[in-house]
Amino acid sequence: MATTHLRYQLHLHGAQVKRLALLGILGLLVPTVAFGQRKSNSKASRGRGGTVKSITVKNLPAYDERWFHPGMYVGFSASRFIIEQSDRYITNRNIIANSVISPSLGVGFIGDARLGDATSPFVLRFAPGVSFLTRKVEFKPRRYPNPDSIVTQEVTSTVIQFPVLLKYQSDRRRNSRAYMIAGLSPSITASNRRSDPLRNQLQALNSDLTLEYGVGLDLFYPLFKLAPELRFSHGLRNLLVSSDRDVFSRSLQRMSTNSVTLYLNIQN
Repeated sequence: MATTHLRYQLHLHGAQVKRLALLGILGLLVPTVAFGQRKSNSKASRGRGGTVKSITVKNLPAYDERWFHPGMYVGFSASRFIIEQSDRYITNRNIIANSVISPSLGVGFIGDARLGDATSPFVLRFAPGVSFLTRKVEFKPRRYPNPDSIVTQEVTSTVIQFPVLLKYQSDRRRNSRAYMIAGLSPSITASNRRSDPLRNQLQALNSDLTLEYGVGLDLFYPLFKLAPELRFSHGLRNLLVSSDRDVFSRSLQRMSTNSVTLYLNIQN
């Protein structure tokens, strides 16, 4: 009686056996390769005895391969005028002038363009936006400390800004990296609002140029990148509109902007 063999029972020939063997090997290799790729984008945290405590997956692994990244931002500022007293103020010394810090809000768009290849740490950022600024200067007679004698000069502006910044970023470590940023920001005032023109005599110019610098942190999530950023801004122009018609303008010889802003940048 003929010896029973599996290939005879299944009616398989030599060529068919080779094909099945090849398919079986491929079937074993595909999950292995897929697991290897997945493993390269993840990191397991192990405890005592080699037990896995957590797995960190690398989000947006191909993010740096794209040369351009759009986005948007929201900024929360504390802004004020840096003032310098005039010679008349120093001579008379009848009025005390103090700049007051006021909160402001800004929104805008981001366009990041990488300078160089995917490993380059330099990024050029253009971030046009609109800021709603309120800056105040308090004046009070020197010999009258009564709070009712304080006169607040308020300049409320809607400013369109065009920052051009250079970003230097560190190497990415999983889902985060730090960066520094600096540049110049020209701006144009779309409107200056004075709630009480008779009381608010102090005026500012309609254009400015500021020096900006700061630090931030890129945080990578599965669908987007969030970057909290702290930035300092110093005005380079004298914004004071000189006038001899009021004691407030006569008391100052220079007035420039200064602000500290927390930006929340979102990009994809």
